[in-house]
Amino acid sequence: MKKNNHLDNDEKKILESLDKGEWVSDFDRTVKKKYQEYAKHSLNKHKRINIRMAERDLQKIKINALREGIPYQSLISMLIHKFNEGKITLK
Repeated sequence: MKKNNHLDNDEKKILESLDKGEWVSDFDRTVKKKYQEYAKHSLNKHKRINIRMAERDLQKIKINALREGIPYQSLISMLIHKFNEGKITLK
């Protein structure tokens, strides 16, 4: 285990437990496939953009991304990709 002086004792215990292999994924194949797709789309970075949006909207996106277990930037990218592919539309 690397030195992690910035971690508190509880975080260090969790990291040690992880290093010992005491954590096992309970995702089934369907869930794993979904997250693999998210990763695939988030790894296909080509261009950076800056956008302005209401802080309230950004906070809601961050909450939804946290629920899904993905970075909020990946969620935004996924939504844009789905819109471009016609999988989601505007009302």
